[in-house]
Amino acid sequence: MLLTCLLTAAPAIARPRHPGPNSLGKNSRELFLTSMQWGDRSWQERAGLCGAPGSAPGDPTFLVRESTWYALGLLLRDQPGDRDRATRILQIVLKEQYREPGRPWDGTFRRTPMESEPGDHAVMWRDYDPNWREFIGTTFAIILNEYPDRITPDLGPRMKEAIDYAVAGEIKQGRLVPSYTNIALMYGFLWNYAAVRGDRPDWVSPSTRWQEDVYKLFKQYDSFAEYNSPTYAGADLFGLALWRDYGFTPRMRGIGSEMEASLWRTTADMYNANLRNISGPYDRSYGMDMQSYVSVVGLWLRTVLGADQAPLPKLDPPVDHVADLWFVPALVVLDTRVPDDAMKSFRKFPGDHLVRRQITDQRIATAWIGQSVIYGGEITDHSRFVDSEGQFHPFTVQWKLPDGKIGWILLTRSPMIDATADKEGITISAKGDVSFRISVPGAATGAAKASEWNLPGLVIHVEADSKMFKAEQHGQFLDVSYTGISKMTLTINSLGG
Repeated sequence: MLLTCLLTAAPAIARPRHPGPNSLGKNSRELFLTSMQWGDRSWQERAGLCGAPGSAPGDPTFLVRESTWYALGLLLRDQPGDRDRATRILQIVLKEQYREPGRPWDGTFRRTPMESEPGDHAVMWRDYDPNWREFIGTTFAIILNEYPDRITPDLGPRMKEAIDYAVAGEIKQGRLVPSYTNIALMYGFLWNYAAVRGDRPDWVSPSTRWQEDVYKLFKQYDSFAEYNSPTYAGADLFGLALWRDYGFTPRMRGIGSEMEASLWRTTADMYNANLRNISGPYDRSYGMDMQSYVSVVGLWLRTVLGADQAPLPKLDPPVDHVADLWFVPALVVLDTRVPDDAMKSFRKFPGDHLVRRQITDQRIATAWIGQSVIYGGEITDHSRFVDSEGQFHPFTVQWKLPDGKIGWILLTRSPMIDATADKEGITISAKGDVSFRISVPGAATGAAKASEWNLPGLVIHVEADSKMFKAEQHGQFLDVSYTGISKMTLTINSLGG
């Protein structure tokens, strides 16, 4: 009886807003129009998809996921020709879904139509990306909820069926865990959407259990295991906004709103409005200066902050990681909800403060948020290491250079590590070799010595029981390494106040 009531009431519970450009707030509208300019510029008529930024003019790489986001933007903009173009994109994207039962990639989508068939020895992430199920599936769901009248009648049923197929493929592959935060949140919405709108009552209970498992894990420390990523925390906020806006039960909408508000407050604690950056440590990060690459958290903040305040670069070519700009239509459809207390920190630096936050049983994030310098360290109980190819950054420093730009320091290699930040600096505990990359334009090799790094706007005193020290210059980067340490203390003194 309860299940019948849930299914019957579902269409009234999901709350479409049907936004158009004129109904968006000023900041959201500016960002949306910029995103669409990039999409329009990248449109490839012969392929019916957008081409990747920076790809060869005569031989572009066509993007499936990003084109789906652009299609949503076209339906939102709804200018002459936009519906036809969006329809064409969606028809092509539907053809790019893998229909290969028994294969791990069944139900996901090709990243580009030119992508080779995964094959018998396919490796996840290299040969296919299973997360395209969630990214494209959630975009389909938004379109079906907000703009079903702007697509051709045949597309709606096909998109619903593609969502069901994507979810079935995810269930069969069985690779997801609740701690894989950004995808776990999107999946928690999409699975429940398929259960209710796809008329799969057998999926209602397991999808609800999945939501509760994600929430239970979060409530251990009011923190997500995939901690503090300028890109992936933005995807978390997207998933949570789907729960909050489109959830089929009051419970789903309530816990979505609760986790969303908590994530905004955690992010605000780590943010410095003077530097327009979030301090590390980062569980996953694509860059060290949010003013030099497009991050999804930066995009969210641009919907509530002016261009002169938001942590984004100038959105003129070339822009690093600019493909995430196409995510904007999916963000602006959802109403950005930053708690008032967090919003104060995003607008104005609240003053020096120390952050210490438990992430999991083993991991603790620590950070010092100062007037002109921010730095962070992560205690891992010596359970995690750092390599130069990874996204995990347990030691980070960012500060304002004399010219107003951002300098930064990143740990690029270490064995199993604990790093702890306090008001004085960062202490590292790790047995082996550690390496750092310092980004300061014009820095000479002599700026870094074993016991002191004398940098523009920042001086760091180093105490380490190392056997050897080396500094090498690579363009604007200064790479330093210490051999055979067990403990290292870096005392950080900002010259900018």
